[in-house]
Amino acid sequence: MDINYELYKVFYYVATTLSFSEASKHLYISQSAVSQSVKTLENKLGQPLFTRSTKRVRLTPAGQILLKHIEPAIHLIRRGETQFSDSRTLGLGQLHIGATDTICRYFLVPYLSRFHKAFPHIPIKVTNATSLACVDLLEQGKVDLIVTNSPNYRLNHSCIQKTVCEFHDVFIANPDFFQLEREILPFDKLKQYPILMLEKNSATSEFLHNLFLQHQLELIPEIELNNNDLLIDLARIGLGIAIIPDYCLTDKNQDLIILHTREQIPARYITASVNPSLPVLAPTEEFLKLLPEV
Repeated sequence: MDINYELYKVFYYVATTLSFSEASKHLYISQSAVSQSVKTLENKLGQPLFTRSTKRVRLTPAGQILLKHIEPAIHLIRRGETQFSDSRTLGLGQLHIGATDTICRYFLVPYLSRFHKAFPHIPIKVTNATSLACVDLLEQGKVDLIVTNSPNYRLNHSCIQKTVCEFHDVFIANPDFFQLEREILPFDKLKQYPILMLEKNSATSEFLHNLFLQHQLELIPEIELNNNDLLIDLARIGLGIAIIPDYCLTDKNQDLIILHTREQIPARYITASVNPSLPVLAPTEEFLKLLPEV
């Protein structure tokens, strides 16, 4: 099909805002021009992309399919434009990383500091998301590099450039509320206590639920959150037993104890990954050199 990119661009803005007037503002063209562009695209494709009413605009099933393909393409074009512009003004462009907030706080900060000192004129952007959602950011070209937990069923192994850290998940508790420091706890007894853990849309939750299923047990948490620091805080006040990565434990957590389990908890890893279908730019290469390899 010989379809002008501008038609897809108009479609993208209408599809993401679900508003012809908002799309016209983003594109700096009239609302009637937006409407005409959408009609032209629909005629070329031979099917409607939107259902329109006086109050709202909705994507048709065909429009939803098209958006899934157009959105990453738009992001890739923007990324290329930004990198081209940056290369002219900064020489090396920018570094844009996707990572969980836990990995950012407890692992990445020293390396970001070293990179900033070595390349003070290169902008650093960090987008926080779960390890699973970071894969989407990478595939859509929204970030240059992701640093995430592994195993991660969403991540193609060909993306992984480095395994940068090995860690274990640990059960922690306040001994003032749970006097279990001398016990070796089987999983079936441990699950009788209130369990605090990360919410379901995370690689950590996926890993732990699968681990318990391997022992024919269902892990039913009392509280699910999206932040390991909050889990530590709630364990501290005795609301339950929290499951966190061991690298989150610092000198500030000496009032908490690590519980011993009868079943072994396999090691997990932090990996740094890039999109193999896109060129790895100089800032990303330099940052990867700073990261350790295990």
